[in-house]
Amino acid sequence: MTPMNRRKLLCKGAQAIAAGGAALAVMPTLEMQARGKEAAAVSIDYYHKLGVRPFINAAGTYTVLSASTMPDEVQAAVALAAKRPVNLTELLDASGVYLAQRLHCEAALVTSGAAAALVVGTAACVTLGNDRAILGIPTDTADLKNEVIVQKSHRYGYDHALRNCGIRFVEVETLEDYEQAFNEHTVMAHFFNAGAGKISREDWLRVAHQHGVPCFNDAAADVPPISNLWKYTQMGFDLVTFSGGKGMRGPQCTGLLLGRKDLIEAAKKNNSPNSNTIGRGMKVAKEEIVGLVAAVDWFLKQDDVAMETEYQRRADLIAKQLSSIPSLQTQIFVPEVANHVPHLLITYDQNRLKITGADVMQRMREGNPRIELNPSTGGPPASAGLPGGPNTIVVGVWMLQPGEERTVARRLREVLQTAIRS
Repeated sequence: MTPMNRRKLLCKGAQAIAAGGAALAVMPTLEMQARGKEAAAVSIDYYHKLGVRPFINAAGTYTVLSASTMPDEVQAAVALAAKRPVNLTELLDASGVYLAQRLHCEAALVTSGAAAALVVGTAACVTLGNDRAILGIPTDTADLKNEVIVQKSHRYGYDHALRNCGIRFVEVETLEDYEQAFNEHTVMAHFFNAGAGKISREDWLRVAHQHGVPCFNDAAADVPPISNLWKYTQMGFDLVTFSGGKGMRGPQCTGLLLGRKDLIEAAKKNNSPNSNTIGRGMKVAKEEIVGLVAAVDWFLKQDDVAMETEYQRRADLIAKQLSSIPSLQTQIFVPEVANHVPHLLITYDQNRLKITGADVMQRMREGNPRIELNPSTGGPPASAGLPGGPNTIVVGVWMLQPGEERTVARRLREVLQTAIRS
């Protein structure tokens, strides 16, 4: 070994200190670079980069049109939640307790959309949290109750969410049919909140509970009014689902499952992040869970009257800008239950305006800026309660950003004026 004298030792020490100082000096630089890269990433418009063209939403909260836009405070909560990891089960439990308190029900669960809530809620009724049953559905149901009673008029585009659990529907039309439909295989009574039918919510609940059968209410699109968030659980429905990304304006891929504590606990056992369950693929991320909690907080601070007044103002402004178009008539239309907000309904004489509603929709979509009208425009009703027709234009004003109603009015006027018969 070569002996180290004092001079060499001091020299080595100075070099080490210098190297350490250089490393310390580099650290802030690297941090600044990272921050710079983060800032640069935020500024990239990935819609533009991917060639996807955004639009002004004069349609509503339709899934294919990416539902609602989150308010700033909800977006901020999502961004902050994305920065740190948490235990997902702990977050689901804590958010459920918080939401149940805020929404005046026994228990709550954040799901990956209202359709996912239909799946895990139905699975809860079928399995009652039994581990063997959870593993067995949807195919091994021989020892399980698996009949779900539903009004014939309440069969709809989300039947598959329930059928995923291995159930079969038993259709009824009258109250007498309903009373006679219960047997030892009946597991649940399902109600589509916006659906038409001869049997009221009150009778639906009364008869089912006489037989000891839970009732599930699909109210996905049924806020506002705000009070609906607790109206149906307090009415007696054992499970109720709402979409998180519609009227509440949370992340699109979220839903609320509210109701009885025992059934919510059973739903959680059928849900992600539990492996080998029917809900395993229906993941809801930490950002989405926090985003929905923030959206509920935001929504509960709103006022039904103030929201409706603003939507009415937007619709009135558009109607006024179109008032000189020949034969054109406008009215404000509010669906009774689902999407219970003012819509602008426009009709006209096709002998005076040589254009179909479908053509108006397409020209608005192709224009600059791109504008999406309500899908009821020019065709059959797009959702419960909305009108439709070949000479009908429906403008959903409630998802417009401030000032966009003027752009929608201007573009509609331009399109309709080109169709005036001379």
